[in-house]
Amino acid sequence: MATYKKRGYKPKNKAEEREMDVKGSATAEVFSTLDESASRSEQWVSKNQNYILGTIAAIAVVVLGYLAYNQFILEPKSVEANNELYYPQQYFEQAQQNPEIRDSLFLLALNGGEGKYGLLDIIDEYKGTKAANIATYAAGMSYLNLQQYDKAIDYLEQYSPDEEITGALAIGGIGDAFMQLGQPSDALGYYEKALDFDDNEFTTPRYLYKSGITAMELEDFSKALKYFQRIKDDYPTSSEAATIDALIGMAKRGS
Repeated sequence: MATYKKRGYKPKNKAEEREMDVKGSATAEVFSTLDESASRSEQWVSKNQNYILGTIAAIAVVVLGYLAYNQFILEPKSVEANNELYYPQQYFEQAQQNPEIRDSLFLLALNGGEGKYGLLDIIDEYKGTKAANIATYAAGMSYLNLQQYDKAIDYLEQYSPDEEITGALAIGGIGDAFMQLGQPSDALGYYEKALDFDDNEFTTPRYLYKSGITAMELEDFSKALKYFQRIKDDYPTSSEAATIDALIGMAKRGS
């Protein structure tokens, strides 16, 4: 056990005196090393001062540029984009409510009308804004309804989901496009991605149903049965559950 030695303490013998000398020497060496390290650090800082200051200045320029871009360019641009989006969005919503004239309304939504921007104009003119992102989703869905499936896939893949429902619908829409293009294996992959994207009472039973039907077409009856059974167990009040017993029977017979 170490003993506390008062200030001015004198060693009792030669051995203790040597021990104190060794400890003192080691302490002095530690401080000497620290002094040398500090000196080398100071020399390095002095030698690279211009580089350090330049780096700090560059970071400051980037940060200030980003803040200025957001405040003076992106924010005003976003306000303008939101105003322009109002008109094509009205056409897009009307197209979904009026099936007899939906094609012409989807075209107006895409290309604009009465001197107003369409969805495609907003995507091109207001890149990086939330309005352009929403327009990308609406454009993809418009092309899907117009049976232009390659364009539908292209735009829906570019959409960055900002909420669960449209995210699942966009992924499922890509699945629908592949299904119409005669690529059921690709379609099933996207339907399953739509299932994983979000679990809700609207999109989940829809894509469980589509996954099951597509799996049946691919003759993967065990997978189809799994999806149909989940509708029956978890979403019994959904519209997809209306004929689910018959589909379960078909899947069982197939397997």
